[in-house]
Amino acid sequence: MSATASLAVTHLVPLAAAGDDLDKNKVTPGVLGFIVFAVIGAAVWLLMKSMTKHMKRVNFEEAPDSAAPATTAASAATAVSDGAATGGGKTPA
Repeated sequence: MSATASLAVTHLVPLAAAGDDLDKNKVTPGVLGFIVFAVIGAAVWLLMKSMTKHMKRVNFEEAPDSAAPATTAASAATAVSDGAATGGGKTPA
């Protein structure tokens, strides 16, 4: 353990020992804990609101591409004729 880590631990030991005289049923996070929790909740709510706004702008439907099937069929026919010409279906390198 490094010197700074041992120094930090020695400063925390008195705080841990002081916790023995506290009633553990009455100790609560307090106002600071509530404020931190409320800020995190508000941040999550704002992020979700922003995400739904951006998701509504996305267009999920694709337009049908009429040129793609003709191009694919032409390239397949070319590949078949090239394979027959070279013998064995291999494409020339």
